[in-house]
Amino acid sequence: MDIQNLRFASRFDGISGSAIREIFKLLAVPGMISFAGGNPAASALPDGTCAELAKELLLDKGKTLLQYGATEGYAPLRESLVPYLKDRFSFDCAQDEILPVTGSTQAMDLLCKALIDPGDKVVVENPTFLGNMQAIRLYQAQLLPVDSDGDGIRVDELEEVFKKEHPKMLYIIPTFQNPTGRTLSLERRKKIAALASQYGVVIAEDDPYRDLRYAGQELPSIKSFDTEGWVAFMGSFSKVISPGLRVGFLAADKALLRKCTIGKQSSDVHTANLNQAIVDAYLRRGLLAPHVKEICLSYAQQMNTMLGLLDKCGGVARYTTPQGGLFIFAELNEGMDAVKLLSKCVDSGVAYVPGTYFYPNGGHENTLRLNFSMCSVDQIRQGMEKLNRVFSENA
Repeated sequence: MDIQNLRFASRFDGISGSAIREIFKLLAVPGMISFAGGNPAASALPDGTCAELAKELLLDKGKTLLQYGATEGYAPLRESLVPYLKDRFSFDCAQDEILPVTGSTQAMDLLCKALIDPGDKVVVENPTFLGNMQAIRLYQAQLLPVDSDGDGIRVDELEEVFKKEHPKMLYIIPTFQNPTGRTLSLERRKKIAALASQYGVVIAEDDPYRDLRYAGQELPSIKSFDTEGWVAFMGSFSKVISPGLRVGFLAADKALLRKCTIGKQSSDVHTANLNQAIVDAYLRRGLLAPHVKEICLSYAQQMNTMLGLLDKCGGVARYTTPQGGLFIFAELNEGMDAVKLLSKCVDSGVAYVPGTYFYPNGGHENTLRLNFSMCSVDQIRQGMEKLNRVFSENA
């Protein structure tokens, strides 16, 4: 029988690969300036410190770290996460309410595995992070997009959707959102926590960019206003230490966390012990705060450079002005198509991600996401000059 007749699982129907991953294939050309990724800068990756910690940890605890570990996570890391969550995200959490995971993307996958049956409804921001949108779709959920404004998701529209559609979950990125860079206001954070309890909706709060703040005041997490356990909090050290370590965490109600732990057993058994131990050392030794402070100085300069040049870029009608994170979201003039213009930009030596891929129902072809963290200030100037040339010629 011809393997081409193989019938794949229906969960893959309509699922294509990540648009960002596909765009990455275009970037192998030498000299390409990429505003398409979401990676930390190479200069922000603490390879020397990680090498020293790894050597020390292996010499001291190597037999333990190189053995199988508990699915529930490396115990010292769970312990050090308790004060970290209190200090950085303003909520109290016991060790048995924390599950270290292999990147916060796994936390999303585990929540879907524990909660979502085919046909269940999940509310998402419009637009939202396409990677987790794909994860939700693989569990055959129906996505319900709710529009956002400058203060984040519209809670008036959100309540109407909760009331009418009875969704199982809301997925939201409250701080320096991907792709827009917007931050959910304090009052809306409080309101969402209250709505979750009122309507019985699990809030999957994804906050990987929080520490990358360059201006403005920090806001408490949505979970800090959660009194009944409806908020499941997902965090990651990918953007502030290393994405290659693949260490994140899920903080949630014990019953929900137990289901996620069982689901993790069949996914990867446990997150890599050595990687968890490196992150634990960062937290215990006070290494994270000075590292983040250092990288934020550079990121702020890179972001402000791009914002200043966007103001002069032909064809750009408006754009977001984040106070942190890694992304700026831009809207071109009506009638311009960022998907079609991408190939012209790539031919000119610069790339971005068309915004349409971040909208659950598509459309919005005149939008695009720009990342500034992977390029130097000089590269940003060069790349924005190339964008300006292409966009101005097609405005």
